[in-house]
Amino acid sequence: MMKELHTFAICAYKDSPYLEACIRSAVGQSYPTKVILCTSTPSPYIQGLADQYHIPVFVREGESGIQEDWNFAYETADSRFVTIAHQDDMYGRNYVRTLAEYIRRFDDISVFTTDYVTVRQHNIQFCEQLTLVKKVLRLPLRIPYLNHLRPLKMASLLFGNSICCPACTYHKEMLGTPLFHSSCRFALDWDTLIDLAMRPGRFICVEEPLVFHRLHKDAATNACMKDSRRYEEEKAMFQRLWPRPAAEFLMRFYKKAYTSYEENGTEKKDGK
Repeated sequence: MMKELHTFAICAYKDSPYLEACIRSAVGQSYPTKVILCTSTPSPYIQGLADQYHIPVFVREGESGIQEDWNFAYETADSRFVTIAHQDDMYGRNYVRTLAEYIRRFDDISVFTTDYVTVRQHNIQFCEQLTLVKKVLRLPLRIPYLNHLRPLKMASLLFGNSICCPACTYHKEMLGTPLFHSSCRFALDWDTLIDLAMRPGRFICVEEPLVFHRLHKDAATNACMKDSRRYEEEKAMFQRLWPRPAAEFLMRFYKKAYTSYEENGTEKKDGK
């Protein structure tokens, strides 16, 4: 029996107020797809939403961890292609339809991704600038019939991770399991994409905003910023890709980005 084409494997962590919006965007796709909920923190709230939208829940035993939870969701999905959906984010109703169109054109897609919109209350100008930079970095992935080449795939990752993790769909039959095996916590998606870029397979990027990526004060990004984990991991990633002097030069620009992020966070500490 042929496997289903695609699954949204939604990673649910505790009782997020944004989870229902994510579920609704996944079940409301204009093209047939499967939706599952995966969690290491089961609760009546998560089960209630799953029952309401008639989707199965899979529980991972053990302590919660980003890489472990993502691998569990990826491995639980029984389909050819898998999107590891983050509970804070939402998907445009034509995300899966667009994916299916490209699968028909190219049978060697290893990673499919799209442009995205950042859902954020403050510092819109900074987000727009960052979005433009990432669009430029993703240009090599938009070159038809060449985006299977290692240098072009790597070009989109040399100056930072230009690919939004929740916007990615992975070809499970091609990539196998486990998908993530990084020593990083914050940069594990960037680290993984570099590994995947070195392997056979095509990186497809559709520059249409089909994902709505939410940033808020409780997001993992904020936690990593507070304890400097993000800085240390991204520094290590640049040192993996560049000679040390070049890596240190690039990190100067990232320090400025951190400052802008912290000064213009989604919420001030006093909630104002």
